[in-house]
Amino acid sequence: MKSAQGTKNAKGTKKQGSKDAPAKDPNLEAFTDGVRLLLGNPALAALKANYCRDRDCAHYPPDGWVTVSSSGTLHVNPHRRSEPEEWAWALAHCLLHLGFGHVPAARGARTQPDAELAAARCAVVNRFLATFKVGRAPVALPQNFPGGDEEELAARWRRDGLPPAEEAGTAGTAGAGACDQLLVEWRDNAHAPDDWETVFAAALTRAMSVAMDQAGGRVDEAGVRLPERPWTRALNWFVSSYPLLGGIAAGLTVVADAELARAYDISVAAVDASAGEIYVNPLRRHTDEEWRFILGHEMLHAALRHGERRGGRDPFLFNVAADYVINGWLLEMGVGDMPDGLLHDPQLKGMSAEEVYDRIVQDQRRIRRLATLAGRNRPDVLDAPLDRGPRDFVDLDDFYRRGLQQGFELHGRERGLLPAGLVEEIRALAHPPLSWDAKLARWFDEFVPSPQPVRSYSRPSRRQSATPDIPRAGRHHPEEEVPRCTFGVVLDTSGSMDRTLLGKALGAIASYAAARDVPAARVVHCDAAPHDVGYVAVEEIAGRVRVHGRGGTVLQPGVDLLERAEDFPPGAPVLIITDGACDVLRVRREHAYLVPRGAGLPFTPRGPVFRVS
Repeated sequence: MKSAQGTKNAKGTKKQGSKDAPAKDPNLEAFTDGVRLLLGNPALAALKANYCRDRDCAHYPPDGWVTVSSSGTLHVNPHRRSEPEEWAWALAHCLLHLGFGHVPAARGARTQPDAELAAARCAVVNRFLATFKVGRAPVALPQNFPGGDEEELAARWRRDGLPPAEEAGTAGTAGAGACDQLLVEWRDNAHAPDDWETVFAAALTRAMSVAMDQAGGRVDEAGVRLPERPWTRALNWFVSSYPLLGGIAAGLTVVADAELARAYDISVAAVDASAGEIYVNPLRRHTDEEWRFILGHEMLHAALRHGERRGGRDPFLFNVAADYVINGWLLEMGVGDMPDGLLHDPQLKGMSAEEVYDRIVQDQRRIRRLATLAGRNRPDVLDAPLDRGPRDFVDLDDFYRRGLQQGFELHGRERGLLPAGLVEEIRALAHPPLSWDAKLARWFDEFVPSPQPVRSYSRPSRRQSATPDIPRAGRHHPEEEVPRCTFGVVLDTSGSMDRTLLGKALGAIASYAAARDVPAARVVHCDAAPHDVGYVAVEEIAGRVRVHGRGGTVLQPGVDLLERAEDFPPGAPVLIITDGACDVLRVRREHAYLVPRGAGLPFTPRGPVFRVS
């Protein structure tokens, strides 16, 4: 029969599970795992603090997790039971007090921070930890933290009173109503530095540098530096040494995928400005100087928005014209070496892409045999992003305009002169294009004029009463019948139409028409067949729309209906609102299109196209 005291094996050691074996401490195990999670962060691991879990320590918080002293010691509550993730967050909170200089080392007597300053310091640390993910907070924190540094927050709360911790994020790690920051008299400590802020700043800089290298593909996940590709060296050269395009280069991604280049028939390189990506064929061999020229070529395509400026022109011919202009600029600026086979003609110097297009469009047979960086008879300015899965997009118009403007200012101070044509285009980009509704208003001013008042001395001006000896003519609208302006609206009401687009477009049309005293507009709804709504008061246009949701969209019968209608004036213009998924249209009178931003029409439009955003 086994003894209650436990049994021994032949060697005299105690068997596992006997009562005399030391019991496991779950609190210590969770704390140790939390320290391990904390040390996985290189910036916090650099703060070599001491950990004290002595049960006789007078500084650990009885109701909290840990406090930090200015001697670089974290006093841990040995009785606290928490998850490892919560321990990692609590320890990181106290280490950041050290790194932010909240508990600096100093000799002599110390003055403890008041409640407002201590709470403000905890709020600043918690706000930093909300974006610097370490573990999981064991306390309730708000979604939005108050702005300002600890001194500003402390002054505000001394004036207005401390807000609840759940609202301001002032919860610390010492428990309710206690301070987790202890200022103690400095004693020489061989393991603690004199300046925790400098150590943390250096460690944070190293950690961010490693993260940037990993994001840029310069090192792998283990931190091993990868061999640098020539196009990567070229891109880094723009960022570090060529301010004009440095900002653009920092925001673009170079995609070097041989399978992608083969699938989309990209000979050397292509650019998609809307996705912020440059696609290169890694199988092509070029020197570093030639890769600089290639990447600079594609970046100027994107920054100068050649895809957007093309309009109704032939995509390949306009791309060729832009290539002639860009290559001339790059040669003049001395950016790298131009690879063999690229387009350059010194006779075209000083001309814009539009002017070069007008010249070369006369000889399309010869031009069709030329090649861009994407290949023969293929534009290297892509119309649509390549299928590479979901990606994040930003406002590219603002990015290219701001990046090129800042680079232009830096280049002028550091690198000297630029080609005159490039300077003109950069300065033109400084004035952002008009929004679609402003362009629509101008179109109304031109083709739907408002009735003009008549000046007459038979009706004196109101200003004449101030100076009765000076006669002034008054302005009034004549009472006799005068022709009133109107316009037509052909509206795509198929199921593919976006209701937001309909609301914005019709709301703008109604407001501009009302401002020009247009009594009514002729409206035709189209999906699979036209539906004549007749004349509709402009204030009711937006409220009379119903999306029918039938199959495809055929708009030509609706346009023909308006053109043949006897009660529709022959000089009245037509607005066509569609999402682009329609038939090819022929409109014989003045007209314009309203389409969603990013959508295209299946034909070359003859009237202006307003892209609703």
